[in-house]
Amino acid sequence: MTDEIAILMAAGLGQRMRPLTETMPKPLVPVHGKPMIETVIDALKMRGVSKIYVVTGYRGDQLNYLAGKYDGVTMIENKEYQTINNISSIRAAADVMGDCNCFICEADLYMPDSNVLNANHVKSCYYGKMVGGHSDDWVFEQDKSGRIIRVGKGGDDCYNMCGISYFLKEDAKKIADAVVERYNHPGYEDLFWDEVVDSILDDLDLEVYPIRTGSIIEIDTVEELKEVEARY
Repeated sequence: MTDEIAILMAAGLGQRMRPLTETMPKPLVPVHGKPMIETVIDALKMRGVSKIYVVTGYRGDQLNYLAGKYDGVTMIENKEYQTINNISSIRAAADVMGDCNCFICEADLYMPDSNVLNANHVKSCYYGKMVGGHSDDWVFEQDKSGRIIRVGKGGDDCYNMCGISYFLKEDAKKIADAVVERYNHPGYEDLFWDEVVDSILDDLDLEVYPIRTGSIIEIDTVEELKEVEARY
């Protein structure tokens, strides 16, 4: 397997998981005794990812221990996290994108199976879970060949985003360049980075990598945490 890097998005305020996040960043909330972000790092390490960049913001000092606990982990500070949407985390990490194939991962995921990221990806992809019926979440529309033709909110009987994406190095460079360029135009402050991906889909060849239910668990609220971790 060629050298790969990963960018972990860990800058957000985690407001929907208060009061737990009043004293800690959301990725450090433990599930079954382990901080969520460590389950993501363990999965990346199991794959053999050589460098992991953790983009921090809210209470970021509490995440700094990761650089000492894990080889190859580097912290990147997002100084704009309070005023600019998560496009700012990709902007903060843009300089490390483009030399290697690249995972971009939400850091507030629970991965009970450390082997979940071990697929052999020959194309850039978003990990997705199929949801029947209507979903108001982030979804992917695909053409008949399976190519992603829309990344956005809302859809019917389609794959939903689950917080993990993988880009070949040339695609990672295109995304980084597009994010940097978007900073030159008004309105970038409110953008999700996936909206930038959606805007350049004609220049990318993205597919969905299907995952089974329960292999990557998004936890956004205390109620969702209760479903996974009974002690809460």
